[in-house]
Amino acid sequence: MLLKSIFAAAALMSAAFAAPSQEKRQSKLKWFGINESGAEFGEKNFTGVYGKEFIWYDFKAIDQSIAQGMNMFRLNFLMERLTPKTLTGAFDPAYLGNLTEQVKYITGKGKYAMIQPHNYGRFYGNIITDTAGFKTWWQNVAAIYKDNDLVVFDTNNEYHDMDQQLVFNLNQAAIDGVRAAGAKKQYITPEGNSWTGAWTWVSSGNGASLINLKDPENKLIYQMHQYLDTDGSGTSANCVSATIFKERLQAATKWLKDNKKQGVIGEFAAGNNAQCISALKDGLSYLQQNSDVWWGAIWWAAGPWWGDYIYNMEPSTANPAWTTILPAIKSYFV
Repeated sequence: MLLKSIFAAAALMSAAFAAPSQEKRQSKLKWFGINESGAEFGEKNFTGVYGKEFIWYDFKAIDQSIAQGMNMFRLNFLMERLTPKTLTGAFDPAYLGNLTEQVKYITGKGKYAMIQPHNYGRFYGNIITDTAGFKTWWQNVAAIYKDNDLVVFDTNNEYHDMDQQLVFNLNQAAIDGVRAAGAKKQYITPEGNSWTGAWTWVSSGNGASLINLKDPENKLIYQMHQYLDTDGSGTSANCVSATIFKERLQAATKWLKDNKKQGVIGEFAAGNNAQCISALKDGLSYLQQNSDVWWGAIWWAAGPWWGDYIYNMEPSTANPAWTTILPAIKSYFV
């Protein structure tokens, strides 16, 4: 287009520099990460055999993920292997040593390590009702990492089919235990009932219940999970639509904003196909647009033993999630 005067041209140039594009105005999400999964494998044998029924995580793979911009590693493990007798019992030194080695390696790189018991609110298959024991378990665990500001405590993975008041009580007990250990600076991520789904956060009653959680340090980041297949279970490579991720986040986003809370998507994934990649990008753009309440998202999953699993993002040219999906989504974080 020809400009009628040099003044008009100057005005347009000034406006261009003063008003960056909408994409540039959006804040990058704070936490970009991966679920490291394998130390919780073989849960039919709760004690398990290292190298046969469960595995810890490869430092070289973690380095490769860090090189792609990841700064959050959600470390999956089993409570029964950490305290093999009771909630309040002694630690298994080998299992604790492996967990601590992972935490030190990741945080030594300046990245976040999330302590995440993958237990669904259960211990040896039974719903945990001993809230005092659960508080003690968390107090004992948190005491080990209380001086490491890059540790994040996840109260428990995906409570489900439980009394809602009990889910509240367990979350509050975990918070109380962590703070009683002297861990004052670390973030805590409470999880909800009904598999902590973002799309059911309000309808399940999680919103009405967990809003009342109290943390004296005011460092709660509510953790929700969201998959994009028909039933939201994360068992299919297909996605409902190219907009389903964003749609399933909207009610939870409104809850976070209305109640001045913060959230993180602790698990998300989708298949390696055009519709799912579009859905992922649309949902992550929505999270980015609402980064005042959403801290980020953590992919499910990586780990040495995932093989041809549909969402496997362990660094390897054999894994499409690593070679195709990761390059398509990482710009929302880094």
